[in-house]
Amino acid sequence: MPEDKDVSEIRALAREFANREIAPVAAAIDRQGEFPAATAARMGELGLFGLALPWEYGGAGKGLTHLAAAIEEVSRACASHGITLSTHATLCAGAIERFGNAEQKQRFLPALAAGRFLGAFCLTEKEAGTDAGNIQSIATPCDEGYLLNGRKIFITNGAVAQVFIVFAKTDPGAGRKGISAFIVERGTPGFSVGKKFEKMGIRASCTNELVFDNCLVPASNLLGGSGEGFRIAMRALDDGRIGVAAQALGIAGAALDLAVTHVAGRIQFGKPLSSNQGIQWMLADMAVKVKASSMLTAEAARLRDQGLPYSSAAAMAKLHASETAMEICTRAVQLHGGIGYTSESTVERLMRDAKITEIYEGTSEVQRMIIAADLLEKHGKCN
Repeated sequence: MPEDKDVSEIRALAREFANREIAPVAAAIDRQGEFPAATAARMGELGLFGLALPWEYGGAGKGLTHLAAAIEEVSRACASHGITLSTHATLCAGAIERFGNAEQKQRFLPALAAGRFLGAFCLTEKEAGTDAGNIQSIATPCDEGYLLNGRKIFITNGAVAQVFIVFAKTDPGAGRKGISAFIVERGTPGFSVGKKFEKMGIRASCTNELVFDNCLVPASNLLGGSGEGFRIAMRALDDGRIGVAAQALGIAGAALDLAVTHVAGRIQFGKPLSSNQGIQWMLADMAVKVKASSMLTAEAARLRDQGLPYSSAAAMAKLHASETAMEICTRAVQLHGGIGYTSESTVERLMRDAKITEIYEGTSEVQRMIIAADLLEKHGKCN
């Protein structure tokens, strides 16, 4: 099905921006592990951060379909920019838009839409990765609101965000039903940024530990009701998985383009590598998998935008796109030969960037659990 004209225009805008401003700096910021503050600010100026937010809060009033297209195109140039955009728009701003009250939306969304504030999502802890319900952070009620204590790890945008969605237990004996979500602002007493994690890939995306030491959070910053945090986290992660699928799709598409260009121009034994049937078949298989990932991602975003159930579709898109990205990048390195294994080649960076898409926002194994659970539930209803 042809892409909607409005989506195509957003895609063209994002691609032109990525090619002009992101691609020239991508290799350098990867080597230096430097957050791209200038180009991140430009994403805000172009309206990319607010694509899926309502008009009344300064957004573009679009949906996940438009946002996914932008994330894909940005990620083709630099996956670090892609996850910065995805985390901000789906996990932070999106969660406030879906679950915040009127005062919270008016207070935070205009700045998030414009990119004046960056957002982060703080769920993962040392003992709570895949098992998100095992978080140990505690939010204790007090006269002024809540005293938040705990540590979060692997937080994307951790060192640069101004708005953080933080999950903590308000009723430790109630399991997942005792988890609540809070909006924490940078500068809140008791909140600090801990160590920076050095990573294999997406090195220009800052990833940090966050520390909450008797951090006083006003009661007005409780997101949703008390005990609704786990539900909020899972719904936000459904959106985040569409964002990661789009990021992985961008990585895979870039690797495929580079592989095709290389084998068409590389002469060995007097003829282009592309004349070899074995290589042609490899390229064909790569193209089919990229196309399938594109269709799955578009379908998940469409379901989300139409208000239909989409958790399983988001898991399918994320699973297929992330594993495709890793496979396509591995093959692209192989097709480039020795130069592909060096930091002089873009495919080497793409391969390092691709791996994380199989891990964050739920590992591939978690996505399979979600998909299987949905299948079995539907089977039970049919019987």
